[in-house]
Amino acid sequence: MIVHHLNCISTCPLGGRLMDGRTRALAERGLLTCHCLLVETTAGLVLVDTGFGLRDVADPRSRISRFFLGLVSPDFREEMTAIRQIQRLGFSPRDVTHIVLSHLDFDHAGGLDDFPYATVHMLQVERDYAFEQKTWMDRQRFRPQQWSTSVNWRVYQASAGEAWNGFSRVQQLDGLPPELLVVPLRGHTFGHAGIAVNTTGEQWLFNAADAYFYHGEMHATPHCTPGLRMYQWMLEKDRTARFDNQRRLRELALRESAVTVFCSHDVTEFERLAKRAANVPAQRPGHGSDAMQASLSSNGRIA
Repeated sequence: MIVHHLNCISTCPLGGRLMDGRTRALAERGLLTCHCLLVETTAGLVLVDTGFGLRDVADPRSRISRFFLGLVSPDFREEMTAIRQIQRLGFSPRDVTHIVLSHLDFDHAGGLDDFPYATVHMLQVERDYAFEQKTWMDRQRFRPQQWSTSVNWRVYQASAGEAWNGFSRVQQLDGLPPELLVVPLRGHTFGHAGIAVNTTGEQWLFNAADAYFYHGEMHATPHCTPGLRMYQWMLEKDRTARFDNQRRLRELALRESAVTVFCSHDVTEFERLAKRAANVPAQRPGHGSDAMQASLSSNGRIA
């Protein structure tokens, strides 16, 4: 199974290295990824999360809250949207037959509009809670403006499923091969999930999405930058579950070499897996210059 790693528009939060752990100055904005996967399967292309989409780039103020536009300042570049990167890889957007969403936050679901023919899979509690728009923060993070394809959504009960690598209620998805699994990871949102992809035999990629934000959280002695620790606290829906799932992910990452655990927003993890700089779009092998060479993003900073 072939997997492509896509950074579908970086976010640039206030706080510099207090957020990402690597930006030189505190006065600079940091750099985080929106790490999505494009998986070539027998059922067509499967997109795991979408990042931001074309409509977000064209008119961000109509789609994303002022609060988050100011806080994370996305680096809106059309060539970094999932649809444009998929085209650069030589595929048609219609080849994307399924989208698997970890959760409905604005930076994970903004590209849904770009794939109106795809079936979208998520946990039912995620859809139901996002639709309720209960709190001020819910209305900032869950953006109905991005949900034009909701008639194509297929939802799953979080109470069903089997055990997998220390996690329970893990499910296969309708119409997709058994090599893709949805793993409930409640905490960041009530219906938050990770997506596991069996790539070659015993080897798995496990996209833990926003269950953690910084690679140091998977170390034997876990640590996180102050800014990302605060950001996770600000957005969490179930603190106990969030820390419990982080512990399980950490134990899995440390004990099981056959499973590669990564999150959505850590630049170090993205560049290690994608083998290119975070601000370089995916492209077919042999096209363009060496993507692992440092390059300037649209705001003039080095990724």
